[in-house]
Amino acid sequence: MKHLRLWMFLVAAPLLGTAQDLQGDSPIPLDPDVRTGKLKNGLTYYIRKNNKPEDKVDLRLVINAGSILENDDQQGLAHFMEHMCFNGTKNFPKNKLVDYLQSIGVKFGQHLNAYTSFDETVYFLPIPSDDPEKLEKGFSIIEDWAFNAVLTPEEIDKERGVVLEEYRLGLGADDRMRKQFMPKVMYQSHYANRMPIGKKEILENFTYDKITSFYKDWYRPDLMAVIVVGDIDVDEMEKKVKKHFASYKNPKNERPRKVFEVPNHEETFVCVETDKEASGTRVQLMYKDHDEPKPVETVGDMKKELTEMLFSTMLNNRLNEFTNKSNPPFVFGYTYHGETWAKTKKAYQSFAMTQEDKQLDALRVLVEENERVKKFGFTQGELERAKTEINAMYERSYNERDKKNSSGYVSQYQQHFLSKEPAPGIEWTFKAVQELMKEVSLNNINGLINNYLKDDNRVVVFTGPEKEGLAKPTEAEVLAILNMDSSNLKAYEDEPVATSLLRNELKPGSVVKKETNDKLGTTTLLLSNGAKVTYKKTDFKNDEVLMRAISYGGSNLVSDEDYRKVYLGFAAVNEAGFSGLDKNAIDKFMTGKIASVRPFISDYFEMLSGSSTPKDMEYMFQMVYAYFTDVNYDEEAFERYKQKQSGFTKNMLSQPAYYFRQEFYSFINKDNPRFIRVFPDEEIWNNVDYELSHDIFKERFSNAADFEFFFIGNIDDNNIQEFASKYLASLPSSEKREKATDLGYRKIKGSHKKVVHKGADPKSNVTIMYYGDAKYDAKEALALNALGEILTIKLLEELREKESGVYGIRASGGMDKFPVENFRFNISFPCGPENAEKLTEMALQEVQKIVDNGPEEKDLVKYKEGELLDYKENIKENRYWLSCLTSQWTDNTSPERIFTLEERVNAVTAKQVQAVAKKYLTKDKIIGMLMPEEAN
Repeated sequence: MKHLRLWMFLVAAPLLGTAQDLQGDSPIPLDPDVRTGKLKNGLTYYIRKNNKPEDKVDLRLVINAGSILENDDQQGLAHFMEHMCFNGTKNFPKNKLVDYLQSIGVKFGQHLNAYTSFDETVYFLPIPSDDPEKLEKGFSIIEDWAFNAVLTPEEIDKERGVVLEEYRLGLGADDRMRKQFMPKVMYQSHYANRMPIGKKEILENFTYDKITSFYKDWYRPDLMAVIVVGDIDVDEMEKKVKKHFASYKNPKNERPRKVFEVPNHEETFVCVETDKEASGTRVQLMYKDHDEPKPVETVGDMKKELTEMLFSTMLNNRLNEFTNKSNPPFVFGYTYHGETWAKTKKAYQSFAMTQEDKQLDALRVLVEENERVKKFGFTQGELERAKTEINAMYERSYNERDKKNSSGYVSQYQQHFLSKEPAPGIEWTFKAVQELMKEVSLNNINGLINNYLKDDNRVVVFTGPEKEGLAKPTEAEVLAILNMDSSNLKAYEDEPVATSLLRNELKPGSVVKKETNDKLGTTTLLLSNGAKVTYKKTDFKNDEVLMRAISYGGSNLVSDEDYRKVYLGFAAVNEAGFSGLDKNAIDKFMTGKIASVRPFISDYFEMLSGSSTPKDMEYMFQMVYAYFTDVNYDEEAFERYKQKQSGFTKNMLSQPAYYFRQEFYSFINKDNPRFIRVFPDEEIWNNVDYELSHDIFKERFSNAADFEFFFIGNIDDNNIQEFASKYLASLPSSEKREKATDLGYRKIKGSHKKVVHKGADPKSNVTIMYYGDAKYDAKEALALNALGEILTIKLLEELREKESGVYGIRASGGMDKFPVENFRFNISFPCGPENAEKLTEMALQEVQKIVDNGPEEKDLVKYKEGELLDYKENIKENRYWLSCLTSQWTDNTSPERIFTLEERVNAVTAKQVQAVAKKYLTKDKIIGMLMPEEAN
């Protein structure tokens, strides 16, 4: 969230000429690598060639119209219209649009999607660009969305149920509390009464002409943009835009596209909202601007944005330090100046997530820190660190300028169209930021707070649980904090910055053996202490190196009794820091350096996961060394961690969905003595033995020879061999080698049904699970995966499109080879309680159809096309390679299987899918069902 407007500059690229170009009134240029234009009918277009990912284009239709433009009797119809565009158009009647896109590998929901907000409606269509016919149909689809939706009464009535199910998903504590505070946050504004989901009674009963008139009024060329970015020919795409969109006209006597203001108010509004189902406790403090925001158009505007960004960075660094102190006032705190619910109103806003009884404490800290800045300002050291941090962020984006994904550009041009956000490109922006940063001083920044803070236009919102024994803060208490006496505040004391991440002298080892795999492009180093390093240099990204280290063992080597004392404690060890440095000291030292490492212990493994830029890779290695050799022991840090985690999870079970998860998983794991709870309670936290956790953590990371380290990214051979010798080969090691231990604990066997009653709203959730031990078979594993994707297609067709009973539904399956050979298959969906039994039966009928008859060939083709389209992108992503290499290591299979996925997917047959359905989905199953609480 760090100052979103300035961050949105980070896209493509005109070159900055000279420093003299950066005069305050000079306009910010538009990226010359995007071709933009406006048709005679007013439709705007943006076209850019970008080859990441290859053979793919992102098409986007942006409508400058959303729920804010609805009439009183149309509330919810902007969003309803978005749904209808997938339910029948001129060239794709009924469900043919989704059917066609799935047949070319575009997955509904995952790839193909849309959203509606207050001020815009946006449609996403990523499609292959290497086939002229697919490209042409893609343009026909966005043309149909724009102008040729077929709004038949039959399809509208069918979609009511789907939209009402989406409406149902939003019900709950957050919805109830938001309805109470929105009239004050958006005081006397249209925004307070135009939530995009709309009103239930209107969605159920609106007449057909209401949605038709919304479509005709607002889906018009002068409110539209078509964005095309991908592996394309720009000239050809411009011809297609003109061919498909130039002939349409705006309506006669068109309705004006109003912009709705948010009136100012003299009062300070205080909203303290509680709910029995609230799972979290939050604080929000807003000082709304008096004037409407002005567009960022000139270099001077950009400098102002940069100044605000530096302000937010420094203040948030201070707030973050509070979370790492004893008895923290909040779990998370953040402040910035930016947009509110309304595009026409900005505000200086502070947020905090707190423990249930610390809302006033959190508010006090937020107010005090504002007053501290107002009274004393920031320090020069803070400013220099903030500049370093922001420069590093821009530098990384600049380094990745030729590796940027097309979707990032599309989002940039969308904001340029909707909000006149600058889109100069990262080359111009990076150089401009470097120059402008030199001009920004503390005098520029320290004065901002005087513009932000005011006695009017203030709103404070508290939301949290309603429970016996928990005092509800009063308006008088809140106002007293806002009007507190700040005369006793002292200036912020900037602690010295550490000089190193390591405090102990290390003795480097060496590389004793080096092997290469030319097919994989990997190099494996055997180190003098027995540790192994496998790395692969890629050109997928310029400024990314990913790391994962893995060793067999994990918490299964701990007794059941000790496990209950330590399973939550391992993460707390991280909280203490390393090398005698606490988290604040580490964060301060790492300012401007992009590297991180996270150790963790699972049931079967101990692992480290990390990332860095090539420039900062040595710091990642240093962190690995520190976690192995010099992790801190800090009881205070442990208590702080307990408080923060408890603040986050304490009331989770008040929310029906979380309560259901807790009860359902407790039921199926009732024979497992190591299953404790999904969400730990106070008793469990009190049972954690930090000293034992710390000792076991150190023991688990005491033998580097039992680890293999994997690195993927833009890696220099000399650097990684030097760092591996210095920081990894010097780690402690022994001859001991461990294996993963299967303790034999399993989920319950047999067929069962667990119904859980929780919640006041008419909301249900259904989970159907099949699982069990099974000898691993790679072909069966892939067939189960295919079965999940194919069944998802059928369930969407039957339960959503035909029955109108669900908004979303998902089936997935597969097999695990390690640590225990098994199979798993799940089906899950939310629905209305009155339909839960019927829809469960319908879902099982779809399973049975595949068991009896196998899948339809067209659905098997959809599965294959979708998987291959994903694979084509994934194979050029560092994370995919890292995941594959580590999973092949744990499964003890050939990593070269990564190259055979296309062959293996194409080899899947309908008979194989039917066979695994018969084998695994005709035996025991567990049905879990969440239902509302029964009336007394």
